[in-house]
Amino acid sequence: MRRRGRAAVPGRRRCGRAADDETPPGRRGRVTALVGESGSGKSTVARLLAGLHPRSGGDIRLHGETVDVKRGKAFRAYARRVQMIFQDPFASLNPVHTVRYHLTRALKIHGRDGDDLEQSLHELLSRVQLTPPERYLGKFPHELSGGQRQRVAIARALGADPEALLADEPVSMLDVSIRLGVLNLLRDLKERLNLAILYITHDIASARYFADETMVMYAGRMVEGGDSETVTQQSAHPYTRLLIDSAPDPDRHFHVKVADSGAGEPPSLIDPPPGCRFHPRCPVAMERCRTELPPRFDVGDRPGHWAACWLYDGAAG
Repeated sequence: MRRRGRAAVPGRRRCGRAADDETPPGRRGRVTALVGESGSGKSTVARLLAGLHPRSGGDIRLHGETVDVKRGKAFRAYARRVQMIFQDPFASLNPVHTVRYHLTRALKIHGRDGDDLEQSLHELLSRVQLTPPERYLGKFPHELSGGQRQRVAIARALGADPEALLADEPVSMLDVSIRLGVLNLLRDLKERLNLAILYITHDIASARYFADETMVMYAGRMVEGGDSETVTQQSAHPYTRLLIDSAPDPDRHFHVKVADSGAGEPPSLIDPPPGCRFHPRCPVAMERCRTELPPRFDVGDRPGHWAACWLYDGAAG
């Protein structure tokens, strides 16, 4: 799956370009991480791909064909193939309904209830490692832990038998002690069901652990991309380095000077700065960064690793 173009998020008077670049194609059996700080446009990308936000330009392609669905049967058919997992499992589950209701509704909407509904419900819960299933079917969301609620939300998404999962910070609302278990579950599902997963996160360390490839997003634009090991260990863009430096590391002993750390607020998406959008916070910004938007340059010796930064222009001195 690929997204091109941009989305306009309406404000009171003007619109901001929350996503104004091309994302990489999702491939079945692989995880692509989309990393960036809050407000960079990551969740907007996921909602665009899920068909929950209208786009103001560009297109969304599934198997090379442009997707243009808004509602009705066409949207439901698309939702069978592309499902979303939301950040807060308690907010995404109806508190007045049981686990049985949530999963049964998903199966019926997508025509997968079949002749043996009970067996289908047990299979869904077993897939997300909530066993024995009969212990959970009658429970309400408030009777489950955060990790269990998120597993129910994943099971509900699997009820459509999708090709792709859009996971919008699926572990950020969970206790640190259970995040790894949920990520391992998603990895296992990816391999067993041959799923394409878009993993949205602000935690670049988890992207290295979980994702096959990582894209770094800043103010609606992609600034670096490549395989996760290379992006996180041999980062090229100053913003990626800032994200890595801001991640807790017990083995790292140094002090980052505020003046050299890219400190400051992200730019407005209504009036983004000209040129490279990161230049107001970049410690190595050049004059051309203030006026010219950098294209993607290949960097290093690893195929597919690129950065949208004028530091890697071959014509630069």
